[in-house]
Amino acid sequence: MTPRVLLVDDHPVYRNGLRMLLDSSGEVDVVGTAADGEEAVARTAELRPDVVVMDLQMPRLDGVQATQRIVSMFPATGVLVLTMHEDDDSVFAAMLAGARGYLLKGADQTEILRAVTAVAGGEAIFGPALAQRVTRYFARLAVEHPPRPEPFPQLTAREREILGLIAAGLSNPRIAERLSLSPKTVRNNISTIFAKLQVADRSQAIVQARDAGLGR
Repeated sequence: MTPRVLLVDDHPVYRNGLRMLLDSSGEVDVVGTAADGEEAVARTAELRPDVVVMDLQMPRLDGVQATQRIVSMFPATGVLVLTMHEDDDSVFAAMLAGARGYLLKGADQTEILRAVTAVAGGEAIFGPALAQRVTRYFARLAVEHPPRPEPFPQLTAREREILGLIAAGLSNPRIAERLSLSPKTVRNNISTIFAKLQVADRSQAIVQARDAGLGR
């Protein structure tokens, strides 16, 4: 099925040139154009394209805000950003708004057609340079904000859950009710928790649990 495409750009020369480029391929059906974000939202409502090819900097409503509205109102429509802006702020603002693809102006016909087809099929696609940047960004985040290790690795997941409820101030009957366990099972688990934490009583267990961030 040929993807139905709406082109959004405030520069008529570029917009019309892109339309001719895509029309000449015979691989997509350009159903309309828009000159700004407000018109893009209205034309999307009218035409229900498979893909909106979206510029970012435009009057009245910019491409990021228009993308957000389109994705929210018409989830079956994918947005492919096609812009000259390659800074991190623009790339990630578009991604957070819900764009499924991001290409830089200057991409050739083959690359644009491949991106339109991918976005129409529900895939996410970025130009090679931008894909590397996205990868580096998330790799840097992983280094700067590593996931916190699970507290009390000697406990099972169920035992950690019970310890968290103890730290939150719940009594044994309340814990049994919350977890749909028998009171005896809760008591046995708590005895095991105390042994593993090497604590003598509930108050010592609560101190350790709250120090580790449980029960808050």
